[in-house]
Amino acid sequence: MKFQAKLNPAISQKSDCYIIPITEDKTQSDIAQQIDKTSNGLITKLIKSGDFKPSKGATFLLTTQAGCAAERIILIGTGKNTLTAEEFIKLVNSATQQLNKTAAKNAHLFFDSIPVDDHDESWKAQQTAKAFAASLYRYTTLKKSEAPIPTIKTGIYCVADKKHVSVINTALKVGIAQAAGISLARELGDLPGNICTPTYLASEARKLARNEPKLSTKALTEKQMFELGMGSLLSVSAGSNQDAKLIVMEYSGGKKSDQPTVLVGKGVTFDTGGISLKPGSGMDEMKFDMCGAASVLGTVKAIIEMELAINLVAIIAAAENMPSGGATKPGDVVTSMSGQTIEVLNTDAEGRLVLCDALTYAERFKPKAVIDIATLTGACVVALGAHATGLYSNNEELAEQLLAAGTSAQDKAWRMPLWDEYQSQLDSNFADIANIGGPKAGSVTAACFLSRFTKNYAWAHLDIAGTAWLSGGEKGSTGRPVSLLTQYLMQNA
Repeated sequence: MKFQAKLNPAISQKSDCYIIPITEDKTQSDIAQQIDKTSNGLITKLIKSGDFKPSKGATFLLTTQAGCAAERIILIGTGKNTLTAEEFIKLVNSATQQLNKTAAKNAHLFFDSIPVDDHDESWKAQQTAKAFAASLYRYTTLKKSEAPIPTIKTGIYCVADKKHVSVINTALKVGIAQAAGISLARELGDLPGNICTPTYLASEARKLARNEPKLSTKALTEKQMFELGMGSLLSVSAGSNQDAKLIVMEYSGGKKSDQPTVLVGKGVTFDTGGISLKPGSGMDEMKFDMCGAASVLGTVKAIIEMELAINLVAIIAAAENMPSGGATKPGDVVTSMSGQTIEVLNTDAEGRLVLCDALTYAERFKPKAVIDIATLTGACVVALGAHATGLYSNNEELAEQLLAAGTSAQDKAWRMPLWDEYQSQLDSNFADIANIGGPKAGSVTAACFLSRFTKNYAWAHLDIAGTAWLSGGEKGSTGRPVSLLTQYLMQNA
């Protein structure tokens, strides 16, 4: 989808659709007043009759009206008061849903008159473009879409002041790039495990690097990982016929002297639990266990499209966790790349086993900060549900920046404790550390495990087990936390 900013047009401007905000009070935008006037007070009549109640996010579709060149008009309610950021996002999503039900190929959006607490026009434009473009995603790779395919191709974000056009166009470009990253992450997450294997993820990473001089990609083989001493990561793929891959992408958009930010994604392309086999019910959703990796690839795609002036390293620890005669067993002890030995008490706690070697590998890039993203623990789902990503960090500044980025992008995270008091739960009689810490505070002890491998740099861990996908009738990948990550990188570019 394309987006561009233009000056507010006269209502004689042809358009497939106008999307116009309507307030609950008597103060309406100029465009709303014009259309109300040329249509003999139709908008006023609709409100007075109760046929349209302009509460926040309510919509009403009108066909062509006298004096207006738009083929259709979507009225979108804004309520009485200034909107919060959350309310604005809900309003935009309501508008996209209504628009996508029509056959419109282009639409003029008159959102400049909508006031939002503590956010300027650029933020509104960015969020609008992201929401509209992301709403077009449909999983059609292996099935025909049951929902109507949206026809919208172009969005025109209307502004009142000519001076703002250039700035708004920049914001729209960012929103479109974020949507492209979200859609890629969703597509990878939605693919079945028999297609989206570690090798497939490596091929997708190489695709991103094609004709991109700022991006280089390589994928380490199991032999190369063995030579590096990555016994922990390799213990996860030991039972699978699919070879593990350590995918490394280097984006050089900043100065050579700038330290890179490193993103590390958990890419367990299917997780049976290994010998500690999961229950059969709902196991199909374990194809989503690589959504951390998917979000890293989506973020890389977004920053390429933004042409972001930053140095970034993206590392994906990709493996498949299967039971077989060669699989790692509960009680086995493996040696990580860091030299620390790990007693594998539960083979279903495999995400931390692939991540710890990738986090040790990240040290060689002398990073400014390292952020890992993983569908790590069911305990995080119990703690935070599907609304907030769990955030752990050994660095206050990094944690605050990520929290702020999540709030700005409306892709929220919540700070969780990373206290020394929890570390003793990982004690082992037979190795330096156990891979589980018992039934209490499972998300916390998982983060504590990872912290043992991140002492030499600023680090944050995002547990996206509750936010990476939806279950039930809307089952599918969400593309989170691409918005949070891209916003953070923009803030640091």
